Order: sequence, then C-alpha cells, then structure tokens
Amino acid sequence: MIRIVILGTGNVAKHLFDAFIAQNTIEIVQVYGRNRRALDKFKARIDVTSDFSKIKEADVYIMAISDDAIVDVSKKLPLQKGLVVHTSGSIPMTSLSNNTRRGVFYPLQTFSANRKVVFKEVPMCIEAENRVDYDLLHELASNISNAVIQIDSDQRKSLHLAAVFANNFSNHMYLKAQEVCEQNSIPFDILRPLIKETAAKIQDLPPLDAQTGPAKRNNLGTIEKHLAQLENENEKKIYSLLSKSIQNTYGKKL
Repeated sequence: MIRIVILGTGNVAKHLFDAFIAQNTIEIVQVYGRNRRALDKFKARIDVTSDFSKIKEADVYIMAISDDAIVDVSKKLPLQKGLVVHTSGSIPMTSLSNNTRRGVFYPLQTFSANRKVVFKEVPMCIEAENRVDYDLLHELASNISNAVIQIDSDQRKSLHLAAVFANNFSNHMYLKAQEVCEQNSIPFDILRPLIKETAAKIQDLPPLDAQTGPAKRNNLGTIEKHLAQLENENEKKIYSLLSKSIQNTYGKKL
C-alpha cells in the first residue's frame, strides 16, 4: 500500500484524487490546500488541512499546485521523510527543496473541471534522483496509467512546449473559429465533425501528411479573401503567420 498526500485543490489535484481513490493499492491519507473552501470537495471523503504543521506522514507527497508556488511550498514542507514530487511540465526537478527526496509525477493531459479523464490512457512522465524513488513512482503511476514513461527535466520542458502547441494553441484556434461563426450567425456545431476528423487523422498519419487547406495548396486568392474578411488586426497577423509557416513547411511562397 502506497500512502500519499496531495497538495493542491485545483483541476489536476481533483483528477489525481479521483484516479487514486479508486485504487485499493493506494491510500490517500490527506489533501492539503491553502483555500479552505476549495477543500470542501475533498473533506467528506478524506482528511484535509490548510496547516503545514498538520501534514501527515506519507510515502509520496504530490504537489499539484501552480508552477509559481512549487519552489516556495517545497521549502515550507516540514518533512523528515517521504518523496516529494511536483506535477508540472516546465519546472525542473531540481527546483524542489534538496532537504527532501524529490521527483516529478507529470500527467501529460489537459484537465478541466467536470470533464472526466480516462487515466489509464494518460501518459505519466516520471523522474527521480535514484532508482529506489524511481521504482516507487513507477509503481504509483502504473496503478492509474498504462503508459508510464521515464523523462528527464530537459525532455519534459520540451514535451511541455510541444503540448502547448498541440493543445493550448489549437484550442485557442477553436475559440477564434467560434467567434467567426457567431459573428456571422453560423452555429459552431457545424465545425465539430471537422474538428473531430482533424484530431482523428493524426492517429494514422503524421501531421506533415495530414495538412490540407489554402496555404498548403498555395491558393493565394483564398488567403487574400480570408484576410480581407478579418477586421481585427491581431487576427490578421495570426492568420498570416500561420499561413506563412505552412507555406514554408511545404516549400511554397505567399
């Protein structure tokens, strides 16, 4: 039985909590959070605290908190033993206090409130300073995921950058598409099958082969018409920059 304490009350903490509590080989002994009201969603099922001095003993302490708080919180943890890990994609393992054993437990997924995640399909990227701690994290991760991967801090930094392009930026493009639809009284739902197929294609094709559209086809007339339709200068720049990037990729010029 692996005993864990979760530090944090946000989306990542909540999803990890739900994944761990369903396992009979893992015991969540406590959830820590600064915001007492945010702890309400946990306290009916587990012990909670907002006091550092009352954090219980555990095998692993999982810091599912904001990147900016990781260094400060790791220094404040009054621990004599146990492995401290964070869940960030961009913070080096060495940013954690060297007064404790340390590691990384990074789930490569997007987490939103009230959106269920199938954790068995989530890649768990782990890192530790020694073999014993790595084996502990591997065992912990394997309880909730079928894809446990050893990734060091430099690789994880690059992986997080790639994830921002693949997820955060693409989602922002969905928002821009929705705004164009709303401005012209078109239901955004019409685009959902296209978005679904776009994501499905790269399960079978590399992105380089999956690309379509006027920039790939070098259809300059269509590109100029689209730019003329956009009134917002920032959106014109986004459209032009992305089109140029596609053109450069396929050896064509605008």
